Parts: sequence; C-alpha cells; structure tokens
Amino acid sequence: MKGAARLAPGRPFPAPAPAWETSDPYAAALRSGHGPLFLRRTDGWLLPLEVERWCARADAVDLDVLDRCEGAVLDVGCGPGRLVAELAARGRTVLGIDVSEAAVTRTVRLGGQSLRRSVFEPLPGEGRWDTVLLMDGNVGIGGDPGALLGRVAALLAPGGLLIAETAGSDIDERAHVQVVGDTGRASDHPFPWARVGTPALLRHAHDAEWRPAGQWTSGERRFVALRSSRRASSSAEPPNSAAVISSQRVRKPSADSPVTPA
Repeated sequence: MKGAARLAPGRPFPAPAPAWETSDPYAAALRSGHGPLFLRRTDGWLLPLEVERWCARADAVDLDVLDRCEGAVLDVGCGPGRLVAELAARGRTVLGIDVSEAAVTRTVRLGGQSLRRSVFEPLPGEGRWDTVLLMDGNVGIGGDPGALLGRVAALLAPGGLLIAETAGSDIDERAHVQVVGDTGRASDHPFPWARVGTPALLRHAHDAEWRPAGQWTSGERRFVALRSSRRASSSAEPPNSAAVISSQRVRKPSADSPVTPA
C-alpha cells in the first residue's frame, strides 16, 4: 500500500456488529450498480471499492475460482450476488450471506439464495459446508483474520475448502473504516476491517492449523486455498441441499428471512 503507514496489529477486534447495513453509500452504490465508493480509514486514507465489477456478471477470474469449488458453497459477504447467481445457474447448492439488505435483495433478484446475516451469527448448515468463499477482500471481515479463520473452520465440513482472495501486496494490517461515496457521505459508524496479503494469510492459517491447498494469481487478483483440519464427529450430518434449505427456513426468524424480490 503505497504512501500509507502500516498499521500495528494491536489487540483483536471483537466480532463485528452488522455495520454495513447502515451504510447508505454502500446500499446506494449496489442499487445503482456503480461507484465511486471507498473504504476510508480514520487517518483519511481511501481504498477504492470495485462496485462495477461486483455488480456485473462473474468474469473469467471469478469463473476460475468457481470451477475450484466443491460441493455445497457458502459465499461470505456475497455483496450483490454475482457468484451466488452463477453457481445457482450451474445447479449447485449455494447460499450467500451479507449484512446489507441491498446486497441480499440484489442477490435474490439474480436468482440466488441469500440471507441477511453476519458470519459471526448462527448460520444454516454449520459444520456441513464443503466450500466457503471469502472474495473481494472479505478476508478482512471483522478486522481479525485469525478469528475469521476460526469461524470459517466451524462452518466447514471436516476437510472442507476455503478459497480467499488476498490483497495484492504483502500486508497484514487492521483499522477502523467507514464506507464513503463520491459526495463524502459516510456510513454511520466506523467498523473493524483488515487487509491481508497471501504470506500473512498463510501465517494466520498455519497458526490456526489449516492446511495450504494452493495459491495463484489471475489477472491482478490473488487467491489462497486452504483445507480445514477439523476432524469429523460421529454426529456430523452430511451436507446436502435439503439440509441447507431446511436449516435456513427453520432457524431463521421471520424478520430475518431471505429477502424476496420486490
């Protein structure tokens, strides 16, 4: 990150409140399909967000990632849903989660299943997902990569696959940020976020006893694949489409049910 000071790791941040759901600039950008949109740190540094790419159809780089997915897929921080919609069109069992109502609405309108929920809240199919995706910088969710890796491990089936998109440089930093639009209007409250490069993510994964399963660069984007080292329990249920959908409908309160298209 040129021209920006490195951030000290500091103490881990607590599990995040659903801060993006109060972000009017983010919701407005998803509804319009374009930016500009930024994450702004407290020191004023801006990170551009690729709204147009997120709101477009899955591109060649995305499709390569989706080809690597196994079994039932959970897309954490699914945004406007291009990956969920593509997997659904392939007939795959897939669920997107996002704390933004606008993101969930758009995902459903594209034909995908989506739930308005934080990854740190109870989720359908815990311990039975075959693949979890952390794309578009979502490895930064919560500002504590170690805590996020621990949570993802609990969501995956034993030996399950995590595919994470990492930052383009060797960084490992944490900050509080706000979402900012072109008018300078910001989300209501700063929330914790992290930026993690491939070497740093591999270090966090090693500490959490994940097994490396691959790393690659496609275009200007970088990815890491990790295998969960969690062992199967005798009571674990096998992942299947019926279990995922049933769990979603039964466990989710009516006020938090998947958003249906208007």
